[in-house]
Order: sequence, then structure tokens, then C-alpha cells
Amino acid sequence: MAIQKKPALAAADPYFRPEALKFLRNLARHNDREWFTPRKSEFEELLRQPMLAVVRKITDAMLDFAPDHVRPAEKSLFRIYRDTRFSNDKRPYKTHVAAWWSHQGLEKTSGAGYYFHVSPKELVIAAGAYMPEKEQLAAIRYWLLDNHAAFRKLLARPALRKAFTEFEGNALTRPPKGFPAEHPAMDLVRNRQWGLSATLPSESALDPRLAATVVKHFQLVAPIVDALNTPIAAALKPKKKVLFGLHSWRGEQPTR
Repeated sequence: MAIQKKPALAAADPYFRPEALKFLRNLARHNDREWFTPRKSEFEELLRQPMLAVVRKITDAMLDFAPDHVRPAEKSLFRIYRDTRFSNDKRPYKTHVAAWWSHQGLEKTSGAGYYFHVSPKELVIAAGAYMPEKEQLAAIRYWLLDNHAAFRKLLARPALRKAFTEFEGNALTRPPKGFPAEHPAMDLVRNRQWGLSATLPSESALDPRLAATVVKHFQLVAPIVDALNTPIAAALKPKKKVLFGLHSWRGEQPTR
């Protein structure tokens, strides 16, 4: 009689330990290199490595509903170091760990994507186009002129409204230049960013269902992300040009 092999145990779902939130609380109180540097290995163990594991778990699930946003976990994870070059706030470290899944091919220009972060105060799950660049902003606005009704239907889905709230659109006080003031899409067009966010208790990060919770939220908001990326991707497609009698292809990449 053949001996049956026991099935391999599935890897435990990744999540954070209570000490991770304690570390972030202490970092908020001691946000300087003198405190952080000797504790860098502790940060790696308590926060960076668990966050990478959570991001990998989420990314694996995104293959089913957002394959164009799948990328290595290290590419999605934000660094803990703040960019203080142009800020009056010179504190060197962020007090949360975060990840961002941009659309493939739009990494340098952001586009619409998926985001979540863990802090001592809250867990935030969000998605959309946050502070898009000038060319992206124009592309989305022109797209909304013709597609605002369909976009509103996506936003109005009951399950989405229950799980998310729209984040501040940072709207212009007047219609953007060149857009018809009386257009029925104007309330959407005046926005400078579009997306939704959900705020959960920080203790959600200590739950083995953490990755599943984030994935569930991402699945709900995926149609919004896809819609916002439609005009951005179209605007970035190479345009055929004639140069000295020869056809050449040149992508219209936005300048940063």
C-alpha cells in the first residue's frame, strides 16, 4: 500500500505584531537618527519584513483583478525615510509603513493605483489618482466630459459607498481653462484628484486577515482605478510622426 504524503502546510498569513505599532509610536516621539540608527535592525524585523510579506500576499491576489498593477513587493514598498529637501519639516523618518501599486508602464508618472499604510493611529486603504501630473490631469478631465455618467455609476455602487469615502478632490473654485462652465460633468472636472479611502483601526494590522481585508477593499475599488487609468494610458501611447520623410514613433511622455 502506497504511503500518502501529507499535504504541505500553507504559509501563515502575514500580519504585524503589537511591538510593530509600539515601535512606530516611539519613532513618532524620537524622530531622529540618534534614536533610529541603533534600532534599524528592530525596524527591519518588526516592520519592513512583515510589510513586504503582506505586500506579496496582496500582490498575488491582485493577479486575478488588477494584473496590470502587479510588481515586485520591493517596488511597491515606500522607504521609511522622508524627502526633506524642500520641506521645513526636517524630521528624517515617516511614522508609518506604506505601499503603492502603480499601473505597469506608468511607474514614473504615477497614474491611478492602489495604496495602503499602517500607522499607530490607523490603517488606511485607498485607491485612485492622487495629485496627478499636468498631462494626466488634463487627460482625465477630458475623459470625464464624455464619461461622467458612467463614472458616477461606478462611484454610486452601494458596496463601494459602504466601505469607502471619497477623498478630498482639492477642487478648483472655477472651471479649468478651456472647459465649458455649464457642462454637467463640471463638479467632477474641477477636481484635481479622484479616489476613495477607508480608515480602519490600527489594530487591524495585528489581524491574520490583514492581507485579505486589503484585497477585499482593492477589489471593490478596482473599476474606479481602471476607469481613471483609461485616459492616462491613451495619452501616453506613442504617436506616429514623420521626420525627414521617415516614419518614427515617439512617446509623448510627460515632463516631471
